[in-house]
Amino acid sequence: MMHLTTAPVNHDPDARCAWIAEGGAMGQLDVEAAYAAPLVSDSPAATRMRRAAVEMFARDGFGGTSTRQIAKHLNLSPAAMYPHYKSKEELLYAIAVDGHGQILDELRSVDADTAGGPEQRLQAVVAAFACWQARHHEHAKVVQYELHALAPEHYRVVAAMRRDTVDIIETIVRQGIRDGVFTVEHPDDAVLAISSLCVDVCRWFPSRTHSDPVALGTAYAELALRMVT
Repeated sequence: MMHLTTAPVNHDPDARCAWIAEGGAMGQLDVEAAYAAPLVSDSPAATRMRRAAVEMFARDGFGGTSTRQIAKHLNLSPAAMYPHYKSKEELLYAIAVDGHGQILDELRSVDADTAGGPEQRLQAVVAAFACWQARHHEHAKVVQYELHALAPEHYRVVAAMRRDTVDIIETIVRQGIRDGVFTVEHPDDAVLAISSLCVDVCRWFPSRTHSDPVALGTAYAELALRMVT
């Protein structure tokens, strides 16, 4: 049985950033089921609903979008959505679990497949993190900025997934310090800075100067390495 650490429920955006590095009053939460929950069904209908909701939440906000509007966008009746998602909040939860699950799986895979030491691993993971945030900026924007609308029990699951994502970077940085290749004096601050840089991509991407997710990932990987050496 897999257990993930989680943070206390706090719907303030600044506080959500703070617990990434500080950990907060950690408890234990069994969220194995969240990774394969029916909420993240791969059925064509459920996938279409999530995609439409991401588009509309990113454009109009969670509070500015109704389930009826999402259904209309898909040429469905509101009743047709109920077998898949019983509420708008449940739909947001599915989007959040899906997005965080994709990021977590991507970073774990990249880290496992990267040959070399902490320097190479950090660059590979940060490049993948920033690239995902850029390539899926609408999904990422919803995931980052609409978490306040989640029910407390759902927020705790997503918070645990966020903590696990940041733990990948933290593990690499601390390994680099132990190996003597990273010289950063305050690793917690470095991890917070690196994570925040990647997470913030969805807020502004694309821009006049950055429109290539891969190039942005490469640039952020170089910045991350400079922060710890």
